[in-house]
Amino acid sequence: MPRTVFEKIWEEHVLAKRGEDEYLLYVDRHLTHEVTSPIAFEGLRQKNRSVRRPDLTFAIMDHNVPTADRALPVRDEYSRAQMRALARNAADFGLTLFDYFSPWQGIVHVVGPELGLTLPGITLVCGDSHTSTHGALGALAVGIGTSEGEHVFATQTVWLRRPRLMEVRMEGLFPSHVTAKDAILYTIRELGTGGMIGHVAEFRGGAVERMSVEERMTICNMAIEGGARTAIIQPDEKVYNYVKDTPYAPRDQDWDEALKYWESLKTDPAAKYDKSYRLDVGRLEPQITWGTNPAMCIGVTETVPDPRLTEDPTQRRSYERALAYMGLNPGQRIEDTPIDAVFIGSCTNARLSDLIQVARLVKGRKVAPGVRAMIVPGSMLVKRRAERMGLHRIFLEAGFEWRNSGCSMCIAMNEDRLGPGERGVLTSNRNFENRAGPGSRVHLASPLTAAASAIEGKIADPRKYDMVPIEELELEWVSPWVRRNVLAPLRGG
Repeated sequence: MPRTVFEKIWEEHVLAKRGEDEYLLYVDRHLTHEVTSPIAFEGLRQKNRSVRRPDLTFAIMDHNVPTADRALPVRDEYSRAQMRALARNAADFGLTLFDYFSPWQGIVHVVGPELGLTLPGITLVCGDSHTSTHGALGALAVGIGTSEGEHVFATQTVWLRRPRLMEVRMEGLFPSHVTAKDAILYTIRELGTGGMIGHVAEFRGGAVERMSVEERMTICNMAIEGGARTAIIQPDEKVYNYVKDTPYAPRDQDWDEALKYWESLKTDPAAKYDKSYRLDVGRLEPQITWGTNPAMCIGVTETVPDPRLTEDPTQRRSYERALAYMGLNPGQRIEDTPIDAVFIGSCTNARLSDLIQVARLVKGRKVAPGVRAMIVPGSMLVKRRAERMGLHRIFLEAGFEWRNSGCSMCIAMNEDRLGPGERGVLTSNRNFENRAGPGSRVHLASPLTAAASAIEGKIADPRKYDMVPIEELELEWVSPWVRRNVLAPLRGG
């Protein structure tokens, strides 16, 4: 019987079944961070239990960590306490920890793939909704709650309801200055925040095949905002190259064996789906949100919707509330709306390829007066690679703040936040009320749209700006891994 990549991995990992559709799955990799784990660890202590497979569990500080000078004390008491708790729990239970000062610290969904902790064909769980990001490498990756986390710690298994299957097929060639972020924002705009509920979204099609692994991570990351249980893409040569030679990747004969297994995971041609959606990316323009969920999205040249034209009374009230909160008017052009801040970062768009694209747009230009513009790399490894290439000098000369790694303004659990009523263009994944700080007004967009908006001091169409060729960035040093997995895809290779 023809099977999808999801079905093949799921069936390999099922250990037991209870009821109609609940299954016990073996977990190959468990990632945990400082925010969702403390209660789970306390549960283990109260029951006098240990972590079943500490060698398969990795603890990472990301949500609370300050992104400024790490020689300074952590000022926020709550953040400091959560970071100390994770350090203590990792030591008590024998876990590998990437702490505040680790050279491998970063956002968990950036660190996993770049270190080779994320591999095709594995099951991976983390106490974070955007765990779906790892599906871009062909992993079955699921976000879990605190009680589920405790169960995984103790048993290396998790109970899951089997999701239905949804095909999201993206075809066509991206127009200039249009990105994977624009494609997923448009998809959520079309389907709504509940359009994928109960499904694992498998992204397919020519546009997905042409995407780099880092672009695929962007679309898998944001599938959660469309209601998906998780997202996945079948692994291919790009994924194998991305994983190869990373610190935790298989080596020698193990690598050869892994490749054979990964090749077997591809979705069979006649595999069936419960639901399908198709998008021609060739007709897209840069997208930006206007409201308070990611589906409240329009093209950068479009106008803000008028709630009076909406037939659904529930949606009409939602639109009215969003407009009031965001300080926008029906029919208003979204372009040229003044902004206070730009944030380029988060687990959605803070990888090296994102930063290179931003550098290509901002080189030789300046951030508008009065705009606070921040670039927060997704990991300290991304930061070091960017600095060895010389990208940080381009950002600093343009007037951007160049920070250390962390979740930063996306979640506003430290000093990186918007003030009440402040408006920002962010490359993160959520624009809910108060998401980037109490009273903050968040517009989600691609790194290119965010960069153009920083230059103009208002929401801007990035297509107005020529991007310098990569060769003119005068990159100082590029590793073979970066040349193969980041620069080659950006050049269309």
